Amino acid sequence: MSFPDLFSGHAKLYAAARPTYPERTIAELAALAPGRGLAWDCGTGNGQAARLLAGHFASVVATDASAEQIAQAEPHDRVRFAVEAAEDCSLPDASCDLALAAQCIHWFDLDRFYAQVRRVLKPGGIVAALGYGWSFVDPEVDALVARNFLAPLDSYWAAGNRLIMEGYRTIPFPGEEVRLSPAAIHLAWTGRQFAGLIRSWSATQKLGEAALADAFAKLAALWPDDQQRHVVMPLVSRVARL
Repeated sequence: MSFPDLFSGHAKLYAAARPTYPERTIAELAALAPGRGLAWDCGTGNGQAARLLAGHFASVVATDASAEQIAQAEPHDRVRFAVEAAEDCSLPDASCDLALAAQCIHWFDLDRFYAQVRRVLKPGGIVAALGYGWSFVDPEVDALVARNFLAPLDSYWAAGNRLIMEGYRTIPFPGEEVRLSPAAIHLAWTGRQFAGLIRSWSATQKLGEAALADAFAKLAALWPDDQQRHVVMPLVSRVARL
């Protein structure tokens, strides 16, 4: 089965532009798991979440269907990276304490993915989906992004993107639901880093950066490349115990 490969062509940019997750959120997930043996990071991308999970579990298996994404992952002693689809993983039955899909469940075939989750999780195991939909900087930057980027890109988002924009609340989820503490990613980013995030969006890649050249110029004029500002990305989550 093919997968919606929207990031392989710019895997290096994705690795450089995408943030990691709040440590306390990962610690909260680990505390919910029935053990600390093995965690599965499904759709790991470049391994942002996998490296954090390695601080709480004896070992982590981090899979992604994109070989290009895996190639950009930074190695870790307790993380084994593998090119595998989340819907067709090779992990043994009842082997995992936690299955985490970070910024990716909206691309999965959910029925097939949940069948794998039910198979590989131990009794009482935790399945979790984390993501960040939007970022907020300040009124001026937010208004510019809405007007010059989000408006022209609106028709270029895939159906999966809409799911995360809705906070994952509209997707079916297995098991007994658990609510995590509210959290957000806080970043001290330069204008160059923020522009890199926008360039890494699948909708930007679909439209083409050249079509947004004027928007990027306006962003650089308002927020110089080397100037730091506070960026906030509210975290969305769904968590359940099977």
